[in-house]
Amino acid sequence: MNPSGSVPRRRQGMDYGESEDVQKVHAAIQREKQEPRVGLEPLSLWLIGIYALAIFFGGAYLGRFSGSFSGDSLDPGTVPTKSHGAGPGGGGQQQTAELSPAERGKKVFMANCAVCHQASGLGSQSQGYPPLAGSEITNGGSRRAAMVVMKGLQGPITVKGQKFGSAVMQPWESLGDQKVADVLTYERQEWGNHGSPVTKEQIAALRKELASHPGSFVEADLHAAPDEDLPGGEQQGAAPPKPGEQAKPGAPPQGSPPPSTPGAQPPKP
Repeated sequence: MNPSGSVPRRRQGMDYGESEDVQKVHAAIQREKQEPRVGLEPLSLWLIGIYALAIFFGGAYLGRFSGSFSGDSLDPGTVPTKSHGAGPGGGGQQQTAELSPAERGKKVFMANCAVCHQASGLGSQSQGYPPLAGSEITNGGSRRAAMVVMKGLQGPITVKGQKFGSAVMQPWESLGDQKVADVLTYERQEWGNHGSPVTKEQIAALRKELASHPGSFVEADLHAAPDEDLPGGEQQGAAPPKPGEQAKPGAPPQGSPPPSTPGAQPPKP
């Protein structure tokens, strides 16, 4: 027993009978703590300046050397070369050597067609890609070959006595009239082929003609089409010789009058 008049001893530990509001105490403690700042610091001004300069000079470089983001402008082979001709003082004037349609067509072929038909034009029998070298379609009239390039080809097809049917050719009309004409001209004059050249005007007319065609062609469609050149171009066999190539024996020079018939009298003045 405690003696009278002594102060009662307080018990240690949590007194669940306390009347203080614990939430208010904790809220006061939290208000005294400093707000976290990790990841909330603003960027330095010099760092913002470096980023701005990098974006500015990067945009200026792309605007100057991107070539309007065109694949042709970035291909060195399609850029005309400049040669210096003889002139007074040895300087001369700069002359631009334009690429021929077949040379332009070779660039288009290597970028889009050589993966399947190979650079040699022999195709791949194991993968189902028919050859272009010596092909009846390539060497025949330009209509059938242009139909295949414009709208594509599905199903089996027989070329040079061999049947190819496991591959499908996609349409390439998205290349544009000029590139389609150039690649056809290249294919019809390369690897020993002897087809006539194709112009973009012919392809433009064929594009309008095939506008209502729903999808790709099949072999029966090609056989149903006439084996003829597209209207508006040079006749087959009348193509001028390539640069550095001599004219065929017996062929009159381009622009010369037709040979006279034996026994025919000259016209009277």
